[in-house]
Order: sequence, then structure tokens, then C-alpha cells
Amino acid sequence: MVSPVPAPHRMSPAVVVLLLTLLLGIQPITTDLYLPALPTLQRELSASLAATQLTLSALIICFGLAQLVCGPLADRFGRRPVLLVGLSVYTLASVGGAMAPSIDWLIAWRALQGAGMAAAVTCGRSIVRDLYPPRDGARVMSRALSGLGVIAMASPLVGGMVVQWFSWQAALMVVAVCGALMLGVVAWHYEETVPLRDPRATQIGPLLRNWAAVAGHPTFRAWTLLSGFAYGGLFFLLAGSSFVYIGLLGTSKVAYGLIMLSQSFAYIVGTFWCRRLLARHGLRGAVRRGALFTLAGCVGMATLSLAGVHAVWAVLLPSWLYCVGHGVHQPCGQTGAIGPFPDKAGTAASLSGFWMMLVAFGVGLFLGGSAGGTVLPMALGMSTLGLLLCATAWTLVQRHGDPAGEPLAAQARPA
Repeated sequence: MVSPVPAPHRMSPAVVVLLLTLLLGIQPITTDLYLPALPTLQRELSASLAATQLTLSALIICFGLAQLVCGPLADRFGRRPVLLVGLSVYTLASVGGAMAPSIDWLIAWRALQGAGMAAAVTCGRSIVRDLYPPRDGARVMSRALSGLGVIAMASPLVGGMVVQWFSWQAALMVVAVCGALMLGVVAWHYEETVPLRDPRATQIGPLLRNWAAVAGHPTFRAWTLLSGFAYGGLFFLLAGSSFVYIGLLGTSKVAYGLIMLSQSFAYIVGTFWCRRLLARHGLRGAVRRGALFTLAGCVGMATLSLAGVHAVWAVLLPSWLYCVGHGVHQPCGQTGAIGPFPDKAGTAASLSGFWMMLVAFGVGLFLGGSAGGTVLPMALGMSTLGLLLCATAWTLVQRHGDPAGEPLAAQARPA
């Protein structure tokens, strides 16, 4: 049995896009704003490179695992209560991290922060499916991710300035303030969107059956693989770029923030292009074309690094191409994966998100165990996942990737 919930009538499309931007934007705030602080906190806390990378990896793996819990909870109790609790935990953990006296305490607080972040991102993706069919949802998601791109542009620049002028602890306090602001916006403006509450969503038997039904769906697998490979390649940039640009190539923290800002701008360009592609070519056609940019970016970076060209431009130019492709793959991948499951969008979003974070966790472990002093680990790892993404976009997604069962040439309705 499921309990009906009245459909929302008062949230305007602009409010929906704003809420999605904030809920999904919590991820770059938590990672990108923190990246310029990594070399500084490593030195001040006398931590190893592996332990410093673990402050990111622990956040990511707890983010992934917590999504497996938050998704079913959101299907059972609704999005709103899960959001309020999750954002409260996130804000408190951010304050705790800023006050951490050692690297071990910082890792613990960052892990709890990841669990709170999971509620925001899982519910944000679920809200898209609550309100829109897949093709419309991809268009709305691309608008929200354009806003996310603006947040991602500002985050490393703000983080670099805060760390350079104040401290790495101040950067985490900025994250805490952002969490508190998001909590206030959700409390005041978000109205429940879940169409049906499922009281059995968290029971072990139904939960396992739901997981099996979602994971066994070929459309879910195609889009989830694509999203995971796309985010894994991006995470090589997120987790490795501060050590490459600041530690290896000698850029300042503020210059690094500007570099990350430019990559986010390339991502925003990709999200705008995504909307044009969706209108003309549908979901599958969009990612087929976006993968060309991914291919150019990853092959270019690998070729230059293997040739021994260690310069800012040799990393930056290929990363721009990759980020344009990423702006196409993420809105399509995230909405395509949950498209077939309007009755269990939270569960589908959680499984898709778990796979993405599992890939990112592996990236963090790989970078933490790699020898420093060269761009090769980041470049070759990113290129490997980029090639896997292209293979998925051009094969599995083309065969199984239509979540609505509509022909490829079907036009998306304006959302």
C-alpha cells in the first residue's frame, strides 16, 4: 500500500530550478571550495598525502553509502523530512571539521558531512522525477546544473582567497554557512513533491526487490554507467588538480581558483549546449555528440602528458573540452537513470548516485597511492574513464537508453 500525497501547486518553475540548483550545488561547495585548502592543511596538520586525500575519499564513500539509505527513506517519508535532517547534519559536521585538531578528526567530520550531503543530492534528483517526465526532466536538470556550474565557478576561487587570506579552517566555516542557508531555503520554500509515499520502501524484503528491479533494468544500467564514468573522470580533476597546479606547476592558490572557475565555465557551456541537443536529438543523441568532446579532452591530456609537456595549458585546454562534454552527460545521465521509475525515484537515484561515488572513491584511492611529482596519474586515469564513457555513450546508451520508450527523434516538451 502507498499513501497518496497531494501534488504541489504553489512552487513555480523558477523556485523548483532554484531549489535543485542549491541541492545539487552542495556537492561542488563541499569539494571545490575545499580543494585549495588541501596543500595547506596537509602541512599544518603534518599529514601524509594519502591521509589528506582520505579527507575527500571518506566524504565521497560516505556520500555514496548514505544515498542507499536516504533514497528509500525519501520514498517512505517524503523528500522534505529527509532534506531537513540531512542538511542539519551537514551543517553541524562542517562546523566540526573547521574545529578539527588533527587529520583523523577532520576525516571523521568529513565522512559525516558526506552523509548529510547525500540527503540533499538524492532528494534533488528525485524531485526532478517527481515533477517531470524524463525528457522534460533532462531540460530542467540542465538548467539547474547551469546554476551548479556557477556555484562550481565561484567555489574554488572563494576557497583559494579564504585560505590565502585566512586559513583552511575558515574555508570549512564558509561551507557551514552555505549549509545553514540551504537549510533555511528548504524549510521556508520547499513543498513536498513525492507523489506516493511507500511505507514498505525501507523494509528489507521490498527494499531488496526494489534494488534488484532497478539494477536489473537495462536503461538504468546504461545511464548509470555513463554517469559514473563521467563523474569519475571529473573527480580526477577535482581530487588531483590542486596538487598538479599548485604543487607541481607552481600556480598560486588564487590562480588555481581562477583555473577551476574557467573549467566550471566550460561546464556551463556544456549544459546550455545540452538543452539545444535535447530539443533536436533527444537524450541518446545528446550524449552521442557530447562524447566527442570527452574523447578529444581525454586523448589530448593523455598525449601531452606522455609527451612530457608539463605546463598549465597542457592540462587546462583538454580539461575544458572534457568539462563541455560533462555538461551534456550529467543532466542526461542523472535523469535517464531514474526515468523508468516514477514510483521509486528515490531508490533509483540512490543506486545511481552510489555507483558514481564508488567510482570517485576508487579515483581517490588511486591518487592517494600514486607517486607525486608528475601529471601522469591524473591525466592517464582521467583518460581511461573518459574512453569508457565514450564506449558506453556509443553502445549501451544507444541500445537501451530511452527511459520513456519514445522514438529517438521525439521532441522534448518545453519545461
